[in-house]
Amino acid sequence: MIKLIKDKIDGYRKLAYSWLLQATNQLIVRQCSIKGGSTKSLMLTKVLQSLSNLWRSQKGRFSLSLMDRYIGGELIPPFIFSVGLVSSLGVAIGYLSDLANKVVESNLPLMQAMEILLLKVPEFTAYALPISVMLTTLLTYGRLSNDSELIALRACGVSLYRIITPALILSLVVTGITFVFSELVVPSANYRATSILVEYLKEEHPFWQNKDIFYPSYEEVDLPNGETVKRLKHLFYAEKFDGQKMKTLTILEWIGSNLNKIVVSDSATWNSREDTWDFFNGTIYKLAPDASYSDTFPFKHRQLSLTKAPFEFALQGRDPYEMNVVQAQEYMKLLRMIGDEKNLRTFQVRIQQKLAFPFICVVFGLVGSVLGVRPQQMGRATSFGLSVIIIFTYYLLGFVIGSLGLMGVLSPFMAGWLPNFLGLGMGCWLLYRFSKC
Repeated sequence: MIKLIKDKIDGYRKLAYSWLLQATNQLIVRQCSIKGGSTKSLMLTKVLQSLSNLWRSQKGRFSLSLMDRYIGGELIPPFIFSVGLVSSLGVAIGYLSDLANKVVESNLPLMQAMEILLLKVPEFTAYALPISVMLTTLLTYGRLSNDSELIALRACGVSLYRIITPALILSLVVTGITFVFSELVVPSANYRATSILVEYLKEEHPFWQNKDIFYPSYEEVDLPNGETVKRLKHLFYAEKFDGQKMKTLTILEWIGSNLNKIVVSDSATWNSREDTWDFFNGTIYKLAPDASYSDTFPFKHRQLSLTKAPFEFALQGRDPYEMNVVQAQEYMKLLRMIGDEKNLRTFQVRIQQKLAFPFICVVFGLVGSVLGVRPQQMGRATSFGLSVIIIFTYYLLGFVIGSLGLMGVLSPFMAGWLPNFLGLGMGCWLLYRFSKC
């Protein structure tokens, strides 16, 4: 086995060198024949020869070893197959039956149902990437161990750390792919799917602000003792919002601790050109210090200089998984302004979980490859069963820790990243233990 590996290494090197030399010579002959050995051709010849010599002198530093190419070639096909299999099963099991019920019972149009199904594929593909890394590493390294190929590599002096390096590189690449996919594709696809359900089935969405919109705005007041407190300045309420216009509005305005003005209007829109609100068909009630009505002003159209924040708050209301990190950060600023601590905490935890999620690939790649290189015999069924147990345990741990973060027991950072830290710690411990065997 050792002799076979060495022969393959020599064969690949000779093939690469001969190909490079042949290509270089062809370029030299072609350029020399253009102007019959002109000065430019001679200079080009020298440059190409110098590049060829440089390649021959540095070839060992920049080329992948045969072991890396071999293990990488063994990892990629099962990874691609696993991504397709797991994502397909996820869509079928996790969403297809529910979508079929909406078509049959709620009369969701079939074309819209098909669009929703396709829009859900990116989300389940993102979930499938880390799981596929675990399955791939367990299956690949388990097969190499069963065929005694890892024993041959260890006999050649290759350390266990070096053997699992291709798996770690693959997991890092998949981590980057997962992050880009989760940030650029999944949020917009989920938001579009939810929009279809709201439009055609009038489904309630817990984060969408399309009715009963409350938005309080505060001002900071300096007390005589030097303490700064927040005092309610405006209370904005709209019964409905269609994305452009708010309907059936009531705005309360305080001056100090006294209610100063009440605005009631049928509808209002944000005027972006003049940076103000346009109110239609309403009445302004002025209040005296004793809370009695001092004056009344009916209007057909009136512009009021109020903050744009209620409009932005209603417009940006999405589930955390329907936003990328930048959008979520902007929405959290609005939540801080209105003092919605519960939703603010939810978004803080979910953002950390979104940032930590792609790095599950590294954890699964490390744990899967380390368990796969064990000397014990491991078949495909055993690898698959072990993968299911590890993945279920990991996500259950993530759910429990995330719940502790939502309750305030753990910080948002620890709620998102602690499962990864525990997984990496377990993987490093197993790697150290098995490397001593």
